[in-house]
Amino acid sequence: MKKKILISTGGTGGHVIPATIFYEQLKDKFDVFLVTDKRGSRFLNLEKYKVTVINTPKLARNLFLLPLNLIALFFLTIKSLFFLKKNKIKVLITTGGYMSLPICIAAKIFGIKIYSFEPNMVLGRVNSIFLRYTEKIFCYSDKIINFPKKYLNKIVLINSLLRKEFYSVSTNDKNVINNEINLLIIGGSQGAELFDNKLKKLIISLSKKYKINICQQTGPINKKKIEDFYNQNNISYQLFNFEENILKFISNTNLCITRAGASTLSELTYLNIPYLAIPYPFAKDDHQYQNALFYKNRNCCWILKQDDLTDDTLENNLINIIQNKDDYLSKKNSMRNFSYKNTWNNTNEKLISVINEN
Repeated sequence: MKKKILISTGGTGGHVIPATIFYEQLKDKFDVFLVTDKRGSRFLNLEKYKVTVINTPKLARNLFLLPLNLIALFFLTIKSLFFLKKNKIKVLITTGGYMSLPICIAAKIFGIKIYSFEPNMVLGRVNSIFLRYTEKIFCYSDKIINFPKKYLNKIVLINSLLRKEFYSVSTNDKNVINNEINLLIIGGSQGAELFDNKLKKLIISLSKKYKINICQQTGPINKKKIEDFYNQNNISYQLFNFEENILKFISNTNLCITRAGASTLSELTYLNIPYLAIPYPFAKDDHQYQNALFYKNRNCCWILKQDDLTDDTLENNLINIIQNKDDYLSKKNSMRNFSYKNTWNNTNEKLISVINEN
């Protein structure tokens, strides 16, 4: 009988996408289940995975609401206990976030082995709470900020988790940008209203100097406004939302402006697409900036802080990237060197061996 593994996720795409990759990596060797909250379920094909929704509301910071939070957490933990017992779960893998709290507490009560995943360069709050109880924590680096030294032996370094279809795509080997810019704009699963508004002047300016094609991720609120802008300025464009796979939009991309979620940066780096990261400054513990810095220190990207973002600084950064062809090619070469060992089979063997040996 196959060992039963539960993967806990929810909230944003940054939590859910890695959970689906764990699922696909492990499903042939183990009997795998997924549990998520309602927010996370919108990023899942509910017919493809064995999914149970245990909706954990976001915990309010208001002290007056603390009793209600504790009551909700208690009942969700009881629900999680029933779920774990009914399905005879032996291993829990959590991709972090507050939505994993009840299932982690329940797993601890039952003595179920817990594995964590930390893709960011700053240790997440829930991962921090349960670190003492985890068997191992899967990470991309052993230099994670706020990681307690006494638990460093629990870190298992793995390659960046990528969806399986990424490995069948030819990476972007086009060299320098000449007269045509194919610009990809990625705002992340929580949207990027700043990108929807702040990039307009830049795009108009670039369109006067180059042939420009835009592929932009946006949400439903601003979609019509953005369509009107591009149509009025006769600029070639495609719009897409977070649920759509970016693979269909990247074949000709030669430059990207992006937020700095861990999954997005992993994908762009693997696909060999030079990118300017503008980290979301309100991410917890400024982890997006640290994610971008991880790749910048390996000469894989450029960074522009949102606090420094003006029309002039943004345009100057982009023009410098386009015109400094040696630096552009250097970034592409560094990305190739960073990713060449990242294969589906390498990651698969690592995950299975770690779970089987503990």
